[in-house]
Amino acid sequence: MAQTILVVDDDPVQRRLLETAISRSGMSVVTAPGGQPALDLINGPRGEQITLMLLDLVMPDMGGLEVLAKLRPGNPDLPIIVLTAKGGIDSAVEAMRAGANDFLVKPASPERIAVSIRNQLKIGTLSGEVKQLKKKSDNKLTFDDLIAAAPEMKQVFRLGTRAAQSDIPILIEGESGAGKELIARAIQGTSARAGKPFVTVNCGAIPENLIESILFGHEKGSFTGASDKHLGKFQEADGGTLFLDEIGELRLDMQVKLLRALQEGEVDPVGSKRPVKVDVRIISATNRDLGHMAKEGTFREDLYYRLNVFPIMVPSLRERSADIAPLAQHFIARFAAEENKLVSGLTREAADLLGSFAWPGNVRQLENTIFRAVVLCDGAFLDVCDFPQIAAAMGVEASHCSAFAMPAAPVTTGHGAPALPAGSPYALSTTDASGHIRKFEDMESEIIRMAISRYDGHMSEVARRLGIGRSTLYRKLKEFGLEPAEGAGDAVSEAETAIEEALRRAG
Repeated sequence: MAQTILVVDDDPVQRRLLETAISRSGMSVVTAPGGQPALDLINGPRGEQITLMLLDLVMPDMGGLEVLAKLRPGNPDLPIIVLTAKGGIDSAVEAMRAGANDFLVKPASPERIAVSIRNQLKIGTLSGEVKQLKKKSDNKLTFDDLIAAAPEMKQVFRLGTRAAQSDIPILIEGESGAGKELIARAIQGTSARAGKPFVTVNCGAIPENLIESILFGHEKGSFTGASDKHLGKFQEADGGTLFLDEIGELRLDMQVKLLRALQEGEVDPVGSKRPVKVDVRIISATNRDLGHMAKEGTFREDLYYRLNVFPIMVPSLRERSADIAPLAQHFIARFAAEENKLVSGLTREAADLLGSFAWPGNVRQLENTIFRAVVLCDGAFLDVCDFPQIAAAMGVEASHCSAFAMPAAPVTTGHGAPALPAGSPYALSTTDASGHIRKFEDMESEIIRMAISRYDGHMSEVARRLGIGRSTLYRKLKEFGLEPAEGAGDAVSEAETAIEEALRRAG
């Protein structure tokens, strides 16, 4: 889904000009004619889709400063750019103090507006990543910080939240790359041990001759090369959580010592004369069937029952396909900001391709696939041709990008019409979601919007290409609700020449 910008201005001509300029940058636009309608939209069900607000400072119903005062307490992270004809140092300082992120003076060129918007979106994305990384490093990551829209993950979150209320041993099962460690971190961040150590041990990556030393520690001089005392992972995690990843790879002889440490709550460092008490919460994870391994004798049955007190199964990505789109959009925003790219979303065809792929590598594979696509993409949206390996696996032709590239699931404008990037080709669908033929007036409305977007709002050219007169065009704009009903046609008609000239000068 494309970045969605909310334009708030009481002047319909300015809204048209801003909407056209922003759409040309590949972003979707919604509009509001005043401060109160903007607040209603932000606080409504579509508010989560808004990624940035472009706010006029002087409006009759509610000024920009009042909008900022009411908006900021509940939306501290929403980027807001104030755009006004009332320029000056005092106005800029006042707007910034009220919570604006940037201040532009009218008339601002489309390029200047686009640059400001992209800078604020990039800052917002990177700031969000920094916050996430800080919460992760502070061991305070919670389930609210994880991206999950599928019902299957809601059950995982529910079980994890329940398990976090005690120190019960947890076994997280699931395929490699499904996000088991993130679930473990969220359990820690939701529990009373939040902020305490979270120590990860990959049991399949420890050299066999060092397993005991790494887990339980050793004393100085206890073996050749032990020049210093080493605490071990259990003591490092004292007071917090020890995450034993790929526990099924642990050697049988070490499973015995691990079982004793879990039962007694103490460890025996190599070369130590006495055991050391530890207070550790154990969370284990595996991509193997430990129950089957226990029956075959390759995993100790007593240790299995000790670890498998509270099992949590993390479904694979193919089993929770509803998470593919939000995860992909999250990765696109992150990598686009990191790589300084203009990519803002997926085309409908690319979204369908990713949604139908099985993802054997789960979330990790999706993340790396999006990373590669963002690095190689030169457009505003990732298309099928940006995923050649996925397309080849699905038997889809990916030699060239779709001729009708448009963002997947476009956000509608303030009048209920999808906002399209100007200049982007568009495939007009003749059927609705249920497969029935769409109403003629709906397709006519869509064709007019497509033409306005294609010809950058030059209404004379739009009317000529559609084969209708300008007066007929303005009448249809009112009829389809594409312009405010009262006086909009006259206002736009009088200012059309000025708008077209401004857009022509801007490029």
